Amino acid sequence: MNLPQDPFMLMSYINQQLRDNYSSLDEMCKSLDIDKDEITSKLNAAGFEYSPENNKFW
Repeated sequence: MNLPQDPFMLMSYINQQLRDNYSSLDEMCKSLDIDKDEITSKLNAAGFEYSPENNKFW
């Protein structure tokens, strides 16, 4: 899957997918066959953290 490289665009894309299609980050990563650690690391480096309670990065 071709994900956005810009961390702000990536966060926006991931949050949209989580909001519209998936109940968790794990479910989304499994369904789309993407590396959860890679996404989390890239977004953490840009200052974003995943909130399981809210099912989004912020």
